[in-house]
Amino acid sequence: MTASLTLVVLMAVLFGAGISIMLERSLTRVLIGFLLVGNAVNILIYVMSGTPGLAPILGEGVDADDISDPLPQAFVLTAIVINLGITAFMLALIYRSWWLAQLGAMGDLVDDEADMAEDAEEAADLIRSSAADDQAIQDLIDASDEEPDEELELEASARDDLDTRPGGAP
Repeated sequence: MTASLTLVVLMAVLFGAGISIMLERSLTRVLIGFLLVGNAVNILIYVMSGTPGLAPILGEGVDADDISDPLPQAFVLTAIVINLGITAFMLALIYRSWWLAQLGAMGDLVDDEADMAEDAEEAADLIRSSAADDQAIQDLIDASDEEPDEELELEASARDDLDTRPGGAP
């Protein structure tokens, strides 16, 4: 296939417009420029793909020279998927920057304050539950009919004395 002059001109216009729009500071314009450049790349791959031919399936009586090359089609499909993924990412960035601009001086602290209050509440619940667990264990020990081992109790009290001294020194 000879390159159609219309497709070459369209590709050049898309590249030029896309790059010039991408040079603006607005993220929305960068996204639009990226989409234009992505479409220009797809047209470039199409123009460079060669002559059209039969479906790329070898069968009986089909000459391999008459079959079209499936690789450019795969490249275009891959470029479309990559373009879609980057577009979604850029849209997320645009939305996040818009959201932060709407908050003004508060910035990103709005979410952090709510998270800190939730974390403090969870920590208080854990402290309460550990105190209840300690009390339940002590109740079980008190209710036990086993005799305490005096040697173990002396060792535990000696450790407690070391822990309560300043610096932990003997």
